[in-house]
Amino acid sequence: MSNDAGRNASIQFSSTSSFPSVASPSLRERIGDWIFPPKGPEIGPVVLGQRRVYILPTGGGLMFGVTLLLMLIGSINYNLSLGYVLVFLLAGNGMVSMLHTWRNLARIALRPGRTSPVFTGELAGFRVQVENPGSLPRTSLAVQLSGQQPEYFDAAAGGSQEVVAKTPAAMRGLLYPGRFRIFTTYPLGLFYAWAIVDLDMHCLIYPKPEPGNISLPPAQAASGEGSAAGAGEEDFAGLRTFRPGDSPRRIAWKAFARSEVFLSKQFSGSAAVDLWLDFDDIPNALGLEAKLSRLARWVIESEAAGLRYGLRLPGSEYDPDSGALHRDRCLQALALFK
Repeated sequence: MSNDAGRNASIQFSSTSSFPSVASPSLRERIGDWIFPPKGPEIGPVVLGQRRVYILPTGGGLMFGVTLLLMLIGSINYNLSLGYVLVFLLAGNGMVSMLHTWRNLARIALRPGRTSPVFTGELAGFRVQVENPGSLPRTSLAVQLSGQQPEYFDAAAGGSQEVVAKTPAAMRGLLYPGRFRIFTTYPLGLFYAWAIVDLDMHCLIYPKPEPGNISLPPAQAASGEGSAAGAGEEDFAGLRTFRPGDSPRRIAWKAFARSEVFLSKQFSGSAAVDLWLDFDDIPNALGLEAKLSRLARWVIESEAAGLRYGLRLPGSEYDPDSGALHRDRCLQALALFK
């Protein structure tokens, strides 16, 4: 789970509206990897200490600095005392803004949260627990996965906040978010403070259920081949002579005590059947992913219909059962099938 090579998604240096756009995203990511080489996922908590928080002026901050420089040149040229006062006053505000921007992000702790499985084609949500141990609230923070829109939030003083960063789930299996960034431009937007974090978390991606009206495979009797006509599990229908192979649970023990003859109970009603969802019953011409999609559809429909169903895959078999736990176990087997 923590192996970088097994990751099918990577989060590196994504673009933001407030960061100077000087290179294509792919080039920016390569430059980012060169400056901040990946060190592997961290279990957490990850505390954003002084060495993990970086800060640069935004585009607005650069324009602000250039404007101050021109004002200073004009004040020197024309010897304007009020010009000096205004320039140094604005420059001081800019320095204070830089300090607040950095402090708004520093010493925040991040932990990986629980993720819920999704189907292929949906958005996978990665929960991140953000803890603010300080006495000041943190405002206008954002978490951003590569190529995705940032998720903005505030963190109350001494509290914890859960943030869900989403990314499309393109393939079944385990989806790793890779590195992501947490950033802020609070309070004036003149500076951009950020940190790169790689938390150890993943999301299970189920195969996308096959669309359309797909009928379920025929059910089989719970024991033996074929259907047991007239047999059932609901109403008591009488006794008959015991036959080899009858279940001991169906022996009429009270009748045996009276007559010392083994008799078996008979029941009428709906026959007890098991539904087997077999990988080999689907034509190979569909291909692996299409077969898994059909099995995922069958699992969902069988569970919705309240049926007992089992799953057969090459090399593994899941006995018939029902319930949400059984459904999730079958879908997980389909998601991780190789």
